Parts: sequence; C-alpha cells; structure tokens
Amino acid sequence: MKKVALLCLGLAFGAVNAAEAQLTMQMSNGWAFTFSGNVNAFYIYQQAKAGSVTTGKDLSVGTGLLPAFAVFDAKGKEENLDLGVHFGFAPEVQMGGHNASFFGTDAAGAQIDMRQVYLTAGGSWGQLLMGKELGLYQRGNILTDMTLLGVGVAGGPIGRGTTLGRIGYGYLYTDFRPQLTYSTPAGRPAQLSIGLFDGLREGPYTVLQLPRVEAELNYSAKMGETGNFKLFVNGAAQTAKDGVAGTTESLSSAGGGGGITLDVSGFALTGSGFFAKGMGFLLSGDGIVGGGNFDNGGVDVAGNGRNSFGYIGQVTYSPPNSKFLIGGSFGENHLKRTDDDKTADGTDSEILKNRAIVGQVAYKWSKSLRWVFEYGHVDNFTDGVKGAKTDQGSVGMMLFF
Repeated sequence: MKKVALLCLGLAFGAVNAAEAQLTMQMSNGWAFTFSGNVNAFYIYQQAKAGSVTTGKDLSVGTGLLPAFAVFDAKGKEENLDLGVHFGFAPEVQMGGHNASFFGTDAAGAQIDMRQVYLTAGGSWGQLLMGKELGLYQRGNILTDMTLLGVGVAGGPIGRGTTLGRIGYGYLYTDFRPQLTYSTPAGRPAQLSIGLFDGLREGPYTVLQLPRVEAELNYSAKMGETGNFKLFVNGAAQTAKDGVAGTTESLSSAGGGGGITLDVSGFALTGSGFFAKGMGFLLSGDGIVGGGNFDNGGVDVAGNGRNSFGYIGQVTYSPPNSKFLIGGSFGENHLKRTDDDKTADGTDSEILKNRAIVGQVAYKWSKSLRWVFEYGHVDNFTDGVKGAKTDQGSVGMMLFF
C-alpha cells in the first residue's frame, strides 16, 4: 500500500522517480528518459433524494479523483546542475452526462487534460521549477486525503472531469497552475517551497497585475521504530482588479491551511483544514457571476471577499504485512455571508455548506494493481437548509506502472 501511495504522490508532485517506472532509457548525451503513469476506472452508483440536482438513481463509469496519467520525464546533469523536463498527460474515461462521444459542452469525448509541463534546475542549494504544476496552497490538504486513491464525492451524473474527492468537502482545489517555485533541498526533515503564480480571477476581478504568492512548509520525523509524524502549513495571497474599464476596485485575497498525520504501526490519524477570504468555496477562484451553485463564489454583492473554511478528520489502518487498507473520513466546507450579503437578502445564515462521510476499503491485488471500494454519504446545504442528500457506492481498479 505504501508504494502505491508513493506513486500517487509522485505523480501529483511530478516526482516520477518515486513511481519506479518500468521504462527508463539512457540516452547518448547522458540524459535519461523515463515513462510511467497509471490507469484507473470506477463504477459509481448514486441514489439522490428529492431536492438534489440529480434525483433518483444513476450508474456511471469514470476515473476517480486522480485521473489516468501518462508521464514523460527527461533528466540530465550539466555544469553541476540537475536539469529536468516533465510532461504529465491526464486522459479520462468518462463521456460526461451519458452523452455520446463528441466534442461538445456536455461530453468529454477524447478529453486529455494537459496537467503538467515544467522544467527544473537544481543542486545542493535546492530546486527551481518553472511551468505548469500542482499549486502549493492546500497541496498538503489534497495529498493527505485518502480519496485521492479513490472516488470521494462523485457528483452526478459524472461530468467532463474527474470526481471531486473532497474538493469542496474539506478543502479548496489547489489546481495545476503556471508558476516559478523555489524549494529547499529534499531529503531533510523540513522542506519549504515558495512560488510566484499566475493569479486566479474571482468574480468580476479579472485583472492580475502582480503574481500570486503561494508557499508550503513540510516537516516529518520518526516516532519510535514504527511511527511517523508529518506536519504541513501552507498559504496564499493575491490582489486582483476589476476588469471594467475606468474602475479602480480591487480584491485582496488570502488563505491559510495546515494538517498533521500521526502514523504508528499502520494506524494513521490525519486532520487538516483551511481558512480563506475572497477565494471561494470550491476551486480557490473563478467565482461564477450571476448566481448558480457558487453564488458568486468568494465575492459578495458589494464586491467584497467572503470567508470560507473547511476541515477533514480521517482514520486509516493497514495491518503490517497485509494487503488490505480500511479508512473513514468526515469533512465539511462552509461559505459565510458578509454584512453586505445579510443587508441585501435579509438573512444571516451561511450561504453554502457541504458535508461528506466516506468509507474506503482497498486491496492490493499485486505490486501494481489496487482494488478500491467506497461508500459515501453527502449532504449539501443552501442558506442553512438541506437541499441535497446523496448516497453513493463505487468499486474500481487502479493500475500503476
């Protein structure tokens, strides 16, 4: 189980050497080329109660939270520099809304998500990364979520993208975004990464004249002979301006997150959470103007930033020398009203709340093949009133190479 988890984290971070790929070629110029990845597919059954966006029952087939990955790496050493390039293609299984295979707004067709394109240059002083890669803010939150190797919250019917996992149900999605990031040397108890990112629009604030700043600090230590302790803290800040010509309105957004994992003899207890202002409820940006499920996301009726927060409690257990892992988690996301919101609509209840309880059983069939079984119960609240209630089950396979 640990090797599969390391592979998954390696794919998410772009560290293909953690995957122990089967194909590695040494080129004549001294560079090495590596190919690795995974393919996964799940049957996902959902039963939604009255008031849900999707009512009744539905059966879909799709990828889980982690998409399939085809990862290509090339690494070399020149002038005492460790150099590398990385391409991560993320194709998906699902068609989207039970549509035929066409390139429309409702069906995925042959969709390939170009998640990773970046170069690295490093040495004893650390590493510089430039290109498109996983963000730093709330990176640790999603990478410590057990549904990264499963389904989590599916949504339904399965749409164009992957499932949600706990995106919107315990953290905001960090996303794969353009950046220039410096990381201190790896292999030490503590590692700090800090980067300048392409900013994220939020509602009407679409002009980004300064880089978005994100950072994450990771610390790990041994606890006796069989225990491990891991801690992470991350954050982000940016300023965006109104895209309407002639206006000087701006929105300053900021957020922080963190988490801790205690792992002793295969029993792991994880807790994580976040707080954000002006960053929305689900995607850490891209608030939808004019209502909809996101209700303008992180921006209120007067153009001010809304507060959002979320948390996860998770327990997993994999007995020593066992092929099984069992786990359970509980998590929520909240989007709060501002004073201007309360004045405008006459209510002081929070705008949105998402809650999910997820149970998972995984079986390591072979070194590379993993079966995953999940059950989830999902509750969605709007203006303090429960508007959706869904039970879902899933079973699927994940093959890493």
